[in-house]
Amino acid sequence: MDFGLVLQTDPPASAVVDLMRRAEDNGFDYGWTFDSTVLWQEPFVIYSSILEHTTRLKVGTMVTNPGTRAWEVTASAFATLNEMYGNRTVCGIGRGDSAMRVAGRRPNTLARLSEAMRAIRDLAEGRETEVDGATLQLPWVENGRLPVWMGAYGPKALELAGREADGFILQLADPYLTEFMVRSVREAAAAAGRDPDDVAICVAAPAYVGDDLAHAREQCRWFGGMVGNHVADLVSRYGERSALVPEALTAYIKEREGYDYSHHGRAGNPSTDFVPDEIVDRFCLLGPVEAHIEKLTALRELGVDQFAVYAMHDAKEATIDAYGQYVIPAFSPAS
Repeated sequence: MDFGLVLQTDPPASAVVDLMRRAEDNGFDYGWTFDSTVLWQEPFVIYSSILEHTTRLKVGTMVTNPGTRAWEVTASAFATLNEMYGNRTVCGIGRGDSAMRVAGRRPNTLARLSEAMRAIRDLAEGRETEVDGATLQLPWVENGRLPVWMGAYGPKALELAGREADGFILQLADPYLTEFMVRSVREAAAAAGRDPDDVAICVAAPAYVGDDLAHAREQCRWFGGMVGNHVADLVSRYGERSALVPEALTAYIKEREGYDYSHHGRAGNPSTDFVPDEIVDRFCLLGPVEAHIEKLTALRELGVDQFAVYAMHDAKEATIDAYGQYVIPAFSPAS
């Protein structure tokens, strides 16, 4: 199992770079950031510094979207980083939540997302492709490689991920829901004539190492609110009780009244009072090292290839170090 670190690009950018260097030193394989250009600093500028100050860490968006940048701009940014640092990027992409809504726009359609994934991958890998009716190619790209991983929750999105994406990003760590969604992605891949094992599976969620469970829950409760935004979209589309969407995912948002994006992804978010302890425990990894290893073992058995640690809490360094010292070695090939 690979491990990643997910950060917001809060200033100072140097602190983000330092944490990514710390992650690589502790055995992490991937460095991810949010991509919401109003709320945080521009990630692609910071990726350049991360790649300059690391040797093997791969970097990527968790997640970008088709609506806030022209697709050729996104592709060129990734391709430029790859030319400079040797194909060490991954394009994580989805319909767009905070990046779109904060700017007063609706998330992109799945049809638009499908077109964007194809175009961005083609352009970043040097192939000719069509973008909004125009035939484009980046003539300077040589030997480029850009995996495109898609974030998804709903049935149609899961089907698209299995059919077209190089990887699937699931932003929660509940084993029951992970099993359901991984199975959906793999079935869609098989139906499309692909080898299901060719679709990388990445679970991303907050991890907080420590014995004070009550404190850890409060530091990570924001995550249930963030996931709740996507769940609310599913409920509005499919209803509160649908065979297409597990009730284990949708039931907890009944008390949800609204969401303030100015606190998005932050500990103490006042818009997450509706999130019960049970959801925090299910969606996140909390407690002593042994609890993390136990849950990660269950996720690995479900086919998860990477666990990406959301470190938006008051113990970033301690969690990175604990994973490096205890958790990651437990999942090394030699263990």
